[in-house]
Amino acid sequence: MSSPRRRIETDVMKLLMSDYEVTLVNDNMQEFYVRFHGPSDTPFAGGIWKVHVELPDQYPYKSPSIGFMNKIFHPNIDELSGSVCLDVINQTWSPMFDMINIFEVFLPQLLRYPNPTDPLNGEAAAMLMREAAGYELKVKDYVSRFATKEAAEFATDESSSDDEMSSVESFSDDDDAPGLEL
Repeated sequence: MSSPRRRIETDVMKLLMSDYEVTLVNDNMQEFYVRFHGPSDTPFAGGIWKVHVELPDQYPYKSPSIGFMNKIFHPNIDELSGSVCLDVINQTWSPMFDMINIFEVFLPQLLRYPNPTDPLNGEAAAMLMREAAGYELKVKDYVSRFATKEAAEFATDESSSDDEMSSVESFSDDDDAPGLEL
């Protein structure tokens, strides 16, 4: 059986050689961004999201952390942090799955078949259940405003929507920290 480090390298290399645009963070195979396109035949079609992926040291025995960097309106994705509520990633993860599964199967299925009974975004869940046409219009509005190629690139540069993630920029501005002169 191969070590977790080797599995990380194998899975990330498969993703790098696929059609997905992958950007490693500091040449680290355990943290990277993937450009993800909304599935056709859904209100998310035409959207482009930058998805942040972190692989734990115990990967593939422990699931990856997945988060949308630019805004998306979906019952199972937190609008502010971009966190994904996806059973397969969070609870039923198996070492049999790999990164390609996440981007070719799990995320497209999540966007195609939202689960409003287990929401991270209550507004999206309520709208989907009560007014499906209005939900679809709001999704399309978000896609046109926040899921463009430019928005995806900008979201990556300004990644501080997740409380656990901080950007170096937030600590480098001398004007924001009076009295902390060196």
